[in-house]
This record gives sequence, C-alpha cells and structure tokens, in this order.
Amino acid sequence: MQDEGPIDWSFEGRQGAILHKVKAPNSNFRRCILEDADLSESNFEDSDFRKAAMRGANLMKTAFDNCDFRGTDLKKARMNMSVYRNCKFTGADLRGIRGKHAIWEGSDWWNAKLDEDLEKVLAKKWPKPSDE
Repeated sequence: MQDEGPIDWSFEGRQGAILHKVKAPNSNFRRCILEDADLSESNFEDSDFRKAAMRGANLMKTAFDNCDFRGTDLKKARMNMSVYRNCKFTGADLRGIRGKHAIWEGSDWWNAKLDEDLEKVLAKKWPKPSDE
C-alpha cells in the first residue's frame, strides 16, 4: 500500500480518478467529483467526503475509519467487503449500492437513503442503537 499522506481534492473534478491501494489519512474530498473513481483496497481515516459525487465509484476492500459521508451521492457505488467504522452517512444516497457484505460498525447507515432490501439486511447485521 502506497502512503500518500493527506490528499486535498476538495471542490475539484476528479471523475475516474485512480486511488487504488493508497493510504491517505486526514484527506479532504469535500464536494469533489469522484464518479466512477477507483478507491479500492485503500485506507482513509478521519477523511471528509461530505457532499462528494461518488456515483459508481469502486470502494471495495477499502477501510474508512471516522470518515464523513454526509450528503454524499454514492448511488450504485461498489461498497462490498469494505469497512465503514464510525462513519457519518446522514443525507447520503446509498441507493443501488452493493454493500451488504461490508462492515458498518458504529456508522449511521439508517440516516441515509437506501434500498429497502439493503435496509433489511443491514438492520439485522448492524442494528440501529436503541438510543437513536
């Protein structure tokens, strides 16, 4: 895995970008256009993806720890076999994603827009805390 250090692509157009097998903690992708981008097998910690356009992005086998996806468009993104630990998804659009085989530990997936069948699967594996 290549250590990129923090990346700042906020407010940039990076459609189809390749960030395969990179380690980029504390990165800023706020409002970045990352549609059809390849972020697979990477590691992002404490990174900001708020309101990014990530439609169709490949996020498979990627670790996201303490990342912010609020308001992000993730329609049809490939999110299987990834880890979303303590991530924020309020207002994110997760419709059409592949993500039932991902780890959603401590993440608020229930605050996102998602397909009913995925919602049922996630509710069984990663239930909403009773205090929410």
